[in-house]
Amino acid sequence: MPLDYEQLKHTLVSSELLTDEQFASAQTKASEQHTRLEDILVESELLDDRTLGQVIADMYGVPYVDLQKKAVDEKVLQIIPELVARRQLAIAFARDEAGVKVAMYDPGNEELKYFIEKKTGDAVIPHYATARTITEALTHYRKELSEAFDDIIEQNVAAARETPAAQRDLPITRIVDTVLDYAYVNKASDVHIEPHEESVVIRFRIDGILHDVVSLPKELHPLIITRIKIMAKLRTDEHRAAQDGRLEFVAEEEQVDVRVSVIPVSDGEKVVLRILTEKSRQFNFVELGMSPQDMAKLERGFKKPHGMVLATGPTGSGKTTTLYAILKILNTREVNISTIEDPVEYDIEGVNQIQVDRKTNLTFATGLRSILRQDPDIVMVGEIRDEETANIAINAAMTGHLVLSTLHTNDAPTTLPRLLDMKIEPFLIASTVNVALAQRLVRKIHQGCIESYTPDADEIKRYERAMGPERAERLNMSAKNFRLYRGRGCQLCNNTGFEGRVGIFEILEVTEKIRQLIMDRANSDQIRQAAIAEGMTGMLDDGLDKAQRGITTMDEVFRASKA
Repeated sequence: MPLDYEQLKHTLVSSELLTDEQFASAQTKASEQHTRLEDILVESELLDDRTLGQVIADMYGVPYVDLQKKAVDEKVLQIIPELVARRQLAIAFARDEAGVKVAMYDPGNEELKYFIEKKTGDAVIPHYATARTITEALTHYRKELSEAFDDIIEQNVAAARETPAAQRDLPITRIVDTVLDYAYVNKASDVHIEPHEESVVIRFRIDGILHDVVSLPKELHPLIITRIKIMAKLRTDEHRAAQDGRLEFVAEEEQVDVRVSVIPVSDGEKVVLRILTEKSRQFNFVELGMSPQDMAKLERGFKKPHGMVLATGPTGSGKTTTLYAILKILNTREVNISTIEDPVEYDIEGVNQIQVDRKTNLTFATGLRSILRQDPDIVMVGEIRDEETANIAINAAMTGHLVLSTLHTNDAPTTLPRLLDMKIEPFLIASTVNVALAQRLVRKIHQGCIESYTPDADEIKRYERAMGPERAERLNMSAKNFRLYRGRGCQLCNNTGFEGRVGIFEILEVTEKIRQLIMDRANSDQIRQAAIAEGMTGMLDDGLDKAQRGITTMDEVFRASKA
């Protein structure tokens, strides 16, 4: 029984949880993005998942269940086959004398209820859970499949230790497919396959942290490398030179792109696989963790018809993701958008994307020159690395184009003097740069095992030293009721206490005051002071705010901001 959106609207508006305008706006957005209205309501932070779930459960006349707080027994989970569970958006989460308790996106699904009753002989007790929490629960549970993963590897490794004939028959395809599938369900951004003297270590980068997953015998190494090279259409007879490629695989009905990098090291060839999923390209500014005030500043910058928007930060800080989020908003049929990237991270429909290729002398500078002859409205340059690229980008911004790009600086105010170092004239910088943003990524506390606590005296002293007395006083850290948050660690988050990542930002809007400072060749400290006086929130302060709100921890903020 499909959800009655008119009834949902009436319930939410009459309960004063939403206004008519907010509901209508969310409904329009859901239609434009071809996604569920419930997901938009949560993603836009109009409602939290629990509140929305409770309202819809009451509409269906069934209990609401928060799957984030349920550790599902394997035998119960297997009542509904995984493929059926994903297609029907339902998960069996408990079983007792009364029957099988099932979290369902559609509690009126009589066909599924009949299937479960026939299979188990028990009554079905339907509960409501939102689609996103059911999907997350299935993914969380699959994180516990490491034992099954190890069994598969062990079976194949046992064959590898046999005779050379057995090695020829080794199902190496299954090993590689298992590694890729396991990386996908664990939301790994990268897979490292590292050869050592007597073993091959496979490591996953999850939420920015590398984890050892499994160690394999060394005799598997050449077979794994060859299989990956074949999938990525690389030369299998080349072992002394670095190679880059791309492959695709299917996981949970999604086509997943993988960037492949192979380099020779002392014990063989090392492979790094960058996993690029559809989920990771759906970020909007709310999901990235940007505050409404910062979003407004950034939007004013990229909504101008010309000028520059510059994102800064170290490698892996999410700069490109932020620029893609901007492109996603700007990408309409009325404008011509072109990019020059190294590499092209994601394919965006309707955007002309060019891959840097040094073998053909297609660099950022030469590619940007070519793009400007293609009548673009908006240009994205993967990175401004040198004076030539900087000059072309500045001139493009001066001649009526909106230019998005990245720079490697530590913070937003340093972006402007950095352009001076590239021999760009002050008046050109002042005239073209609309906004500069700096960002880092911090791990989010897993909301299923979050707890508040009172830090002890030693911990408070450590934080005070890291942030300085002025900030400590502002946060009132000496108060007896001062509390922070952390994750206890549970089965669903692999006992880390964290799940996912969020950005901490500082966004510098180039105002008249900032323009004058640029013209006067002010240093980054002077620009920072002026920007803060005009309302800029520093990156550390943004992080501390997220720590106080239970989004991340203090230690994560200090680690990422290097305070």
